[in-house]
Amino acid sequence: CSVQRRHQKIIEEGPPTAAPADVWDQMEKAAVALAKAVGYANAGTVEYLYSEPDKKFYFLELNPRLQVEHPVTEMITKVNLPAAQLQVAMGIKLYNIPDIRTLYGESRFVDTYDEKSVIDLDTVQRQPANGHCIAVRITAENAEAGFKPTSGGIQELNFRSTPSVWGYFSMDSSGSIHEYADSQFGHLFANGNDREEARRNMVLALKELSIRGDISTTVDYISQLIEFDDFVNNNIDTAWLDKLIKANVDGIGLQGGMIKSQSTAKMSTMGNEIKAAIGALVVAYDSTSTDEEQFLNALKMGQLPSPTLLTMERSVELILDGVKYNFVATRNGPNLFSLAAAGSPDKIVSANVRRLSDGGFLTDIGGKSRVAYITSRGDAASGIRITIGGVTVSFSPDYDPTSLRTDVAGKLVKKLVEDGTHLEKGEAYCEIEVMKMFMPLKAPEAGIITWQNNEGAALAPGDLIAGLELDNPENVASTIAYKGNVEVDISDGEKPSTTTVPRRPNLLFRNALEALNSGVSGYSLSKDRLENAFSDLLEAVTDALLPVYCIDEPLSVLSGRLDADLIASLNNDISSFKTGQNEKSQFPAK
Repeated sequence: CSVQRRHQKIIEEGPPTAAPADVWDQMEKAAVALAKAVGYANAGTVEYLYSEPDKKFYFLELNPRLQVEHPVTEMITKVNLPAAQLQVAMGIKLYNIPDIRTLYGESRFVDTYDEKSVIDLDTVQRQPANGHCIAVRITAENAEAGFKPTSGGIQELNFRSTPSVWGYFSMDSSGSIHEYADSQFGHLFANGNDREEARRNMVLALKELSIRGDISTTVDYISQLIEFDDFVNNNIDTAWLDKLIKANVDGIGLQGGMIKSQSTAKMSTMGNEIKAAIGALVVAYDSTSTDEEQFLNALKMGQLPSPTLLTMERSVELILDGVKYNFVATRNGPNLFSLAAAGSPDKIVSANVRRLSDGGFLTDIGGKSRVAYITSRGDAASGIRITIGGVTVSFSPDYDPTSLRTDVAGKLVKKLVEDGTHLEKGEAYCEIEVMKMFMPLKAPEAGIITWQNNEGAALAPGDLIAGLELDNPENVASTIAYKGNVEVDISDGEKPSTTTVPRRPNLLFRNALEALNSGVSGYSLSKDRLENAFSDLLEAVTDALLPVYCIDEPLSVLSGRLDADLIASLNNDISSFKTGQNEKSQFPAK
């Protein structure tokens, strides 16, 4: 029982719930009769197409081998199929194989093999299925771009099997998927007492699966797919997914009747403004850090680097879902940035970012910490792609229909039109071979084509295939510029908080000193931030309680390591100072 895309399986499960028990029994007997008719004796798979309205099934094919989804059968029958396959090849009868005997309710082993040990497999009913199992194929395809195959290296692949979910992958974190390989590189299998439990286990496994690299995967797509009510209620067929892809609304075909089930935990959602702000923060930090490293390397080699490498203000332009976000990111410290939408320099949001040991970025914006990774820095045909909290966010490149490029690696197999041919919008102009698949490329707009590459040429992502002279360039749709501000639930960092949290002098002193040190070190400080830093510094150093709070912090750490009488004496002096201090009081430092 499977969910398919263009007749290729995406999700498989068993036992089948669409067919009644009597029809399922007929399918099994027909499969056995077919194997006997052709004289085949070993593991094999018979595939049927089941018509639910008239409860009839139709033969598709016989595969005299194990299928890649054979763990589904193993989980619901508890039969080790590869082991049984070898035992049959050794001449051992099915009824003498321990797993088969258990499946039919007999003892696994017998002392003597006689007529009593023989099981009539044609008449004896086997044990009911052991729960339910759902399998998901992990492929290197871009679900948001019509499931185009992708290729490239993998920097991280993190998955741990559990008692409820098992999986395997054909590569590890140091591997890569080349353009001539099959797009599938992993398989997950989730089991449970029933279908819903197996589905929930799969949802959790997909959310915990981490794959980071140059490729796109279907993990995010499928994790949303199996939370739709249609899938939860098993109202699906082999054409269900193709209908969603054809609708192509919100990237997954979400329509009025297609809603997520409320029976599962809600996925955390981020608005596009937050995604764009985090993307701008990561890009700005990566850019300034790279330039700073380049500046220092030039000095080490005795060269005079360009001072523009130390520019602390960066303009970042990102396009997400047809909206262009223009940010101005200003670096205020080693890990501190101010973000503002272009055209609104007064509406500033403070954000922190730190680089992790695995190459990721720990961001703090909007009052919430998130881990982000740059998985693709983009090129002429594809935009920057990052993952935020495990969710992939793909930013689009500028739309330029005059340059016909490929966004995947492959080979130009065939030109479908001659040079100088006029193309209509949506008309295919060539075919490329990608991962054993032939894909047509279509003209984004109407115009006259001029070839820039020849048949048989190897193509890399972003390579120019042809130029297109547009019929009506003025009618080409352009992205919509974002007109709002950076809206997140956080103060701009320039003014005191409006909450009732006390402004402790030690914290004011520390933050003011950090800001001033950042300014002296060459980072950019706005006029308001500079004035606030001096104001806070003055307030802190004139507060008589500053030394009290400064000594409280290390004392709380050392309290368990110092003599108890000494700690008590110090605490007594501090308490006496707090209760009796006035403007002329001096802290008993000696």
